Amino acid sequence: MTLKVNGQAHETAARTVLGLLESLDIPLGKVAVERNREIVPKSTFPEAPLADGDEIEIVNFVGGG
Repeated sequence: MTLKVNGQAHETAARTVLGLLESLDIPLGKVAVERNREIVPKSTFPEAPLADGDEIEIVNFVGGG
């Protein structure tokens, strides 16, 4: 299926938010995900479904000083 991930078209076989993050090698530590302009609670990543055409925004928080 084709998703728009952070503004870019992305082909994936992932069916859940967790599957997408794993396929992109994004650690679950401090990450926020929005699907079609709605925040996806981290506790629901394993079952939060993806559908063709979904718009996904992934933000990874990085500390520093």
